Amino acid sequence: MSKEALLEAIIVGYRNLIKEKYAFKTLKRRNDIPKVYTEEMSLKIKNYFLNYSYPEPKKRAALNEAFQSLDLYLKNPEKLMRLVVDSVSIVFKYGKHLPKILGAGIKALKAFRRASKLEEALLSAALDSKKEAPFSEDDINEFLNELSKEQLNSYVKSIYNLFEILCDTTLMSKIKTILALLIQKMKDRPDVYTDQDVKGLAIGQEIIVEADRIFNELSVKEGKEVFEFIIKMEKEVLHIT
Repeated sequence: MSKEALLEAIIVGYRNLIKEKYAFKTLKRRNDIPKVYTEEMSLKIKNYFLNYSYPEPKKRAALNEAFQSLDLYLKNPEKLMRLVVDSVSIVFKYGKHLPKILGAGIKALKAFRRASKLEEALLSAALDSKKEAPFSEDDINEFLNELSKEQLNSYVKSIYNLFEILCDTTLMSKIKTILALLIQKMKDRPDVYTDQDVKGLAIGQEIIVEADRIFNELSVKEGKEVFEFIIKMEKEVLHIT
């Protein structure tokens, strides 16, 4: 079996693990589940991870293509800053706060790229194991046990950074506004920015907007409770004590 096919099997196996771990029927038995973490909230969180961090293989190509373009801005944030500086309305409105707002947005989007790093590590563990696909949840757990604490902690840290930003609804509102303005500015300059450039930033906008829909109806306290519960679950999924 090719590496590409094995990676697809890893993705499917890990998605199944996430579906089970985040199933409300499983979570509601816990005595530490926050009251605000309802069945509806559980479904939103689970779908958010499955749609953006671990999309199914057939959706992966389109997302990866968009992220390749977005990566140019994530790896070279000065390119994004130049685009911002050219927009008088953005500079006038946000001024000295722009670096912090853009930095937070970039930090959030980088967290989603960490998921692919985790999958690559799981693929390496699967190859070493000589196991054949399809992979069961037990297989995926076995592969996770083979990863270093550094790899696992790095991934959890990225999730922590992501949800720390997502819980800040005021900051998220500013990030959404700036991204919308930047995308429109890029569309207005087809001689400078390609369709792929626009798609890249648009997927970043979608990730931010969809996350905001989850947290914007929660109070700060409730958002923090959900955030801390998610981190705890992620550590359990990854076998981090």
